[in-house]
Amino acid sequence: MNSLAKQLNRTLGPAAEFLSAGGRRMYFPYGGILGQGAEAKKCAINATIGMAFEEDGSPLVMDCFAKNINLDRKVFLYAGSFGQPALREAWREFMIRKNPSLASKSFSNPVVTNALTHGLRVCAELFADKADKVVVPDLYWDNYALIFEEACGSKLETFNTFKKGCFDAASMKKALLAPGDKKILILNFPNNPTGYTATLEDAKKIVSAVKSVAATGKKIVVVMDDAYFGLVYEKGIHEESLFSEFSDLHQNVLAVKLDGTTKEDYVWGMRVGFITFAGKGLSAEQLKAFEAKAAGNVRSSISNASSIGQALAIAAFNDPKYINQKREKYAVLKNRYRVIRGILKTHPEYAETFEPMPFNSGYFMCVKPKGVEAEAVRKHLIEKYSTGTIVLSGLIRLAFSTIPAKQLPDVFANVDAAVRDLKAAHTNKK
Repeated sequence: MNSLAKQLNRTLGPAAEFLSAGGRRMYFPYGGILGQGAEAKKCAINATIGMAFEEDGSPLVMDCFAKNINLDRKVFLYAGSFGQPALREAWREFMIRKNPSLASKSFSNPVVTNALTHGLRVCAELFADKADKVVVPDLYWDNYALIFEEACGSKLETFNTFKKGCFDAASMKKALLAPGDKKILILNFPNNPTGYTATLEDAKKIVSAVKSVAATGKKIVVVMDDAYFGLVYEKGIHEESLFSEFSDLHQNVLAVKLDGTTKEDYVWGMRVGFITFAGKGLSAEQLKAFEAKAAGNVRSSISNASSIGQALAIAAFNDPKYINQKREKYAVLKNRYRVIRGILKTHPEYAETFEPMPFNSGYFMCVKPKGVEAEAVRKHLIEKYSTGTIVLSGLIRLAFSTIPAKQLPDVFANVDAAVRDLKAAHTNKK
């Protein structure tokens, strides 16, 4: 094991037990090329940098690229594996603004990732050994399986998502109590695919369940997938990230927050995300050690996230119009949500063909067809009604984020008609 990895593990002390074998081996190469380059930064002649500069010292950039970017040409330079300092600081301030209870708590600086999917991969490699169980609700984003199971060799263990219209915290607790000294728990609110965020009552039960399991001696890495954070449309919902509660819940709980600009700021192709750590009793040095582990993983895979994407984010955050424009875009999605609620209320006959799953937030909602397979409905919707949907876990996911409000009535009418068509065809065969 590299001496730098050993040093980070010594700094982490008992907290190193949260790490996988690969996570314990990971380090940020302070003493290699990057460390030597840092020492040479103030030199009059600096021959350490793996970039190119003009004779006047400005970045050597082709105009066919630069002419389309209304930013300083420095955006074409490397951003560093931890991310741009200004962006990390800005996002940390945003986290506190959006989650006021974090103001009095200790947590790491965010490390920049290539959006949230990359953050999940960093988590998988830092924390999940092949013997570890990754606990997720049975209604989950299918990329979890691709990352944790197929790419990294861990095993997903699902629990029942809903019980009587609420989040099934008891089922989650049972899964966490299953054999194994360490569990990785992924919570995604608003949830993809269902568009459900924990209510205030749900949140209390979730936090209590995790704390009681941690008290038995199990190590739990709680990963908050906050991709759709802030997109809540009802009262009584837990509006802060549960990262706030988990950040100082118990010594056996490590909280990891994954978030980013992708869904929150409606910039899906910009690929700027963040990974942040917290845990009860963790010192500033230990939090920095987790940052170094994450940055080392970034360095070993993609080197660093897009400098242009980070620069665009910084510029947007500093724009005085940012807050109002964000509210305007949020209002578009909230209006579509309200339209859907109205459609379901004014069409009780739809209860004969499908059941809406609980939803209150995010980009999506799901329906469960009655009497026919969801996949058959999906194909029939394409073939006869020119309507595209996604099937996950036996449910039909409808992304209202992409559908103009005036077309939403047609979407649900088409689903209803498709189910009725398939039921009739089945009856006729008999």
